[in-house]
Formats: sequence, C-alpha cells, structure tokens
Amino acid sequence: MKKFILSVAVVSAFAISAVTAQTYHVANTYHIKSGGGYDYITVDSLSNNLYVSHGTQVNVLNKTTGDSIGVIKTDKDVHGIALVHAMGKGYITNGSANSVAVFDLKTNKILGHVPAGEFADGIFYDTFSKKVISCNGKSKNMTVIDPATDKAVATIQLTGWPETATSDGKGRFYVNNAEKSEIDVVDAKTYKIIHTWPLAPGKGPSGLAMDRKTMRLFAGCDGNLLVVMDATNGKIVTTLPIDDECDAVGFDVKLKTVYSSNGEGTLTIIKELSPDKFTVAQVLKTAKGARTNAVDQITHKLYLPTADFKPKDPKSFRPAAIPGTFRVLVVNQ
Repeated sequence: MKKFILSVAVVSAFAISAVTAQTYHVANTYHIKSGGGYDYITVDSLSNNLYVSHGTQVNVLNKTTGDSIGVIKTDKDVHGIALVHAMGKGYITNGSANSVAVFDLKTNKILGHVPAGEFADGIFYDTFSKKVISCNGKSKNMTVIDPATDKAVATIQLTGWPETATSDGKGRFYVNNAEKSEIDVVDAKTYKIIHTWPLAPGKGPSGLAMDRKTMRLFAGCDGNLLVVMDATNGKIVTTLPIDDECDAVGFDVKLKTVYSSNGEGTLTIIKELSPDKFTVAQVLKTAKGARTNAVDQITHKLYLPTADFKPKDPKSFRPAAIPGTFRVLVVNQ
C-alpha cells in the first residue's frame, strides 16, 4: 500500500510539473488598420468569430485566420460585447452614449438601442436569469436587460464604480466595485445586493473571472495583485503577483488556468492546482497596452488587443493609439 501511495504521489507531481512546464507564446498577430481606442474583446467559442471593440465600431474577425468578416458601426465609443446565441443577438456597450446596442449575430446589423446608466462599460450574459447585464461606471449601477424584449427590466444600484462582472450560473452575480475595493454579490432573482466582500489587500479591482466548479473568484487589482476569493463566503483564499494595469482576467475551464492581461506588457499565467492552491506558471511578454483578453474555451487560445501609442496627454486617462497600429495578439501553447 505504501508503494502504491508513493507511486500515485510521484505521478501526480509529474503531472503538475508537466502542466506548468508548457510554454505559452505569441503565435500570431491580427492587424486592424482603422483608428480609435479599444477596450474589451470577445471570442465566440461556438462559432469562428472574434469581436473586437475599436473606436466607435466592433471589428468582427475570423478567429482562426484574422480575416475581416465584417464591421458593426455604432455612434459612440465601444467597450464590451456580450453574445446571446439562443436569441441570435449580441449586445454592445456604448460608454458615452449611455446605452447598449443590439445587433444580429448573422448579419451584424444593428437592431436597436437599450438605454443604460452613465458610461456603459463591462457587459455579460447570465445563463441563470437569461439576462444581459451592463456595468455603468459613472452612475455606479448595473442595467438588467431582457433579450427577449430588449428592454431594461431592472437597475441595480451600487455604492461605487462597477468594473467587470460575472455569475456563478446558479443565481448570483459578482461585480468588482472598483471604488470601494470589494466584490458586490447580487441575487439574480431579486436584483438586490446580498453581500459586500472586501478584497483587501487588493485595491481598485478591474478584471474578474470565475471557476464555477470550485467557486473561486479571480480579481485583478491595482498594486500588482490578483486576489483569489471563495465565492461562497467572501473569504480571501490567496493572492498572487501580477504586473501593472490589469484590466481583464480570463479563465480556461478545462485547463484550470487563470490569465491576467497586464497593460504594462505581460500576461501572467496562473495554474489552479486545487481550490486553495495556485501557482504562477509563466509571465509572458506581450506588448505595452495589452490589458484585456478573451479565452477560447475550445481551442484554448487567448486574444489580446493593443496598439502603439502617442505620448500621453496629461488630461487623458490613457495615451491615444497611433492610427494603423491596432492589432490583436494571439497567444497559444
């Protein structure tokens, strides 16, 4: 029996070592020549489409080749894209328009606009409530949209700026309250806040992802820190080092891997060895400004948008991108 236990331990250690030894690299670059800023990027694992926010439009690319499939034009700045396949529609947050644009997944045509709060930013589709949720920064609230009617059915008022949100698929939303440095937990049936959990020592959270199986939240915070939280009780499980300007966190369900895309120019790759044990497997050099990412759950590739930049204007939040330099980095093992 002792020999058997020892053999299992050796095999397990070898398996963990083999997983963490896999090296990620930038395998390809997709160039987009139009001008403008950028924010979130969404990969459609059920099709071959990649949706890239860029200025006042969404560029739709073939995720395998990078070829252009189409362009979805909007009136104002684009930030996030959510997809609802059951309805054949997608949803785009238009920050300064304080609205969410609705488009047809087959034709890419705009179908309408749904009023939201001030500065509609992050967005996601909750499979439990079957609602689209927009995070509105300046008004410090979230707009709940019914994709069956494309009407706002509720507003969830927060105490601070909501950055990214996700759900457990079982009846709860989790949102990074960047201003209060906490996770706000929302009941997906009543749309009421039921918990506020401090992220300390994390501050100013932006990126957020979740392992629904282990009920672990991954919040990318200011101060070069990723905080792992137990989504059942709000307890901090551990913290891990990341680089500066993390604006998105991705999670590969099958590979049990967390990705922090850091605008400083790196991708921190973290392996989930168990619900309470995590390790930084690799820090990949990407490019300055590659602060958001999307994970393809089928191919396990990652997509990170970035550009070259002009000198920063002291009055601007971020430096302006140089026209013609916008691109999407494709990261693979």
